Amino acid sequence: MSQSNDQINVFREQILNAANNKTALSIEGGGTKSWYGNSNGFIKLNTLSYSGILEYQPEELVITACAGTPLKEIESALKEKNQVLAFEPPHFGDNATFGGAIAAGLAGPGRITVGNFRDFVLGAHILDGKGQDLSFGSKVMKNVAGYDVSRLLPGSLETLALLLEASVKVLPKPAATVTLRCQISQEKALKILNEWAGQPLPLSASCWIGSANGGDGELTIRLAGAEAAVKAAISLMSSLVMAVELSNEIAENFWNDLREQKLSSFVNLGADQTLYRLALPAACGSLTIPGADDEIILEWHGQQRWIKAPGDEATYTTLKALANSHGGHATRFRQGANVDPGFQRFTLLSEQTHTKALEAVQERLRSAFDPAGVFATKRLP
Repeated sequence: MSQSNDQINVFREQILNAANNKTALSIEGGGTKSWYGNSNGFIKLNTLSYSGILEYQPEELVITACAGTPLKEIESALKEKNQVLAFEPPHFGDNATFGGAIAAGLAGPGRITVGNFRDFVLGAHILDGKGQDLSFGSKVMKNVAGYDVSRLLPGSLETLALLLEASVKVLPKPAATVTLRCQISQEKALKILNEWAGQPLPLSASCWIGSANGGDGELTIRLAGAEAAVKAAISLMSSLVMAVELSNEIAENFWNDLREQKLSSFVNLGADQTLYRLALPAACGSLTIPGADDEIILEWHGQQRWIKAPGDEATYTTLKALANSHGGHATRFRQGANVDPGFQRFTLLSEQTHTKALEAVQERLRSAFDPAGVFATKRLP
């Protein structure tokens, strides 16, 4: 405990010095997601020295760990008890940390079924911009009165406070998991996925990869749950779309490569291209994407779409307008070597009618947590 307190005091001193000197800090763990979000050149505050699993209660489905704990260490501990982080956070590198995963707030293929990272955060221990040591939430799954501050942290890119520790809910590994694959058009894939999502089927994840200009593509779907339910779903889906079952090894590699963006559609990014992420409502059908590279990827039953296109402002403006017109938003997720790193990476809250009012709320939150702007790294707008 003394060593932990010593490290927290070191962090506090860095924060207070930054506040007194009117400088900013950029919080970083393993650095595997340092490319994500708007670029900045501020002084790094590294959390790797604050590491370790503090408490794991398999029977309560809760794990508590320090921010600098390697993500693979947490997943290894869960695997021993046949449990998982059901939202499948991407690592993007061997040095990914627990805190970095929470800060990025990203989720993998399972997000469409189980929810996002913030849905699993039960409690958090932080240092705010005034160096105050604060705790929110709990280490158990129960309803609490008041606003759940700990759920503000996932996706904040550490622009509100320094996360020290967090407690998250985990889930048992499904009893049975099977992956099916078929050839089908984007339009038909979106139609049947939305129909199946509204039925009592163990549909755990989906991914369609194909041409942005029409024609059939490859639809891969994952079923997970009770053995009887999975077997029944295999029979139904195979008959409707002529799907074939993949081997466990091929299936595991595919979903891992999708989560970690190692598929060729992600990796082969041109120097002048940007990988755009479109977040869209469930009812959104197939779209005509101007300027898009031929191959696109649809995840989460079409609610997350990955598109490679030119990295200039005109293309981004067009894609933002397209996403906004359907009630969604666009992100410059990854950028090629020749694309200006200073470009705005996220759709602004003020650019969307359904989120514009949240801009004032965001500013008030930042002012309350970080009045001196210590964590205002601008990685988020």
